Amino acid sequence: MRTGIKNGKLHAVNIYSLKLLLLFIIPYNIYASLPDPKNEGKWVIVIDPGHGGRDPGALGSFSMEKNINLAIALKTGEYIRENLKNVTVVYTRNDDSTVDLIERPRIANQNNADLFISIHSNWAKNSGVAGSETYIMGVTKDDENLAVAMKENEVILLEDDYSTKYQGFDPKSSESYIIFTLMQNVFQKQSTDLALKIQTQFTERVERKNRGVKQAGFWVLFNTTMPSVLVETGFVTNAAEEKFLISKQGQDYMASAIYRACRDYMNEIDARSGISAVKANEPDLSSGDYKEGQVPENKLVFMVQVATSATGTEMKPENFNGLNEITELKANDRFKYATGKFDNYTEAVKHRKKIEAIYPDAFVIAVKDNKILPLQQALEQKRKK
Repeated sequence: MRTGIKNGKLHAVNIYSLKLLLLFIIPYNIYASLPDPKNEGKWVIVIDPGHGGRDPGALGSFSMEKNINLAIALKTGEYIRENLKNVTVVYTRNDDSTVDLIERPRIANQNNADLFISIHSNWAKNSGVAGSETYIMGVTKDDENLAVAMKENEVILLEDDYSTKYQGFDPKSSESYIIFTLMQNVFQKQSTDLALKIQTQFTERVERKNRGVKQAGFWVLFNTTMPSVLVETGFVTNAAEEKFLISKQGQDYMASAIYRACRDYMNEIDARSGISAVKANEPDLSSGDYKEGQVPENKLVFMVQVATSATGTEMKPENFNGLNEITELKANDRFKYATGKFDNYTEAVKHRKKIEAIYPDAFVIAVKDNKILPLQQALEQKRKK
């Protein structure tokens, strides 16, 4: 049987080639080397300026996409570094250099990134098309989204020995895009949340036409192991938008919008633990951890909450995606379930990162005498000791 995608539906593709491609992709999706130890306990944001070097990207009347992408990306990183104290920014490129498509998600995975943001500018045959849109990894649902993905994936064809590196993936063939229907993105909700925030900032603060949050099969998003988005800041084929995107003010506005979306996303996540992303790093606290069982009396520890229930749940691994050492806590007539017992807040943050793939919404809590304390209060107590 031969299947594939056309107009959002399956049609012909070579299943043997598909199997070879999946054998290549599945190990790569879980690939990650040891992160930089200086980043432990910090948010890590990888910013990817699309195209670059020998690949100019989309061409406007007097601009090249690669230059717009780089300018907005660098400004975004500057905003983040200046305003978010507990964040490390990593660029896939910071100059007009060539970075193969396969290397971009690899950089994010190697750095154990928390967010991956790929910045692009769009192109259309119709010069009247305008607006900003943000993509997440997903099934291509219509021809327009597929065309955008094909355009961005075409950079593969400029790479040496691309057929071998990408195991026969053809960015110009709709048949190749069946692979994206067979893999589930565990960070889809988080990616969507970030994408929505970016689009809101573009619309409300920069007054860009909102083309919405969309899904498509982008290779650069498919191979990341964290919440990831691809931002199309505007159309260089539209005279007004091209002028805006090459201007210092326009680039500054777009970068500021992306920064604010990251800030709001991070604060939402960290607020569940009582920590604000705009605060400076918390100092290292005393080290040590605890074994399975009740929290020791009069001991203040940090844990990672993974679930809550109104009726209670039997504490066995199969009920918690295979996690052991689950502790049940009662608060506000609800049962809270947490894992790990750490004397050190930073160690609890590390533990949250380790289980993020199976519990993306997990967050750090402080516990004393089996009661949940406000985290900021707990950190103050630790600091005074």
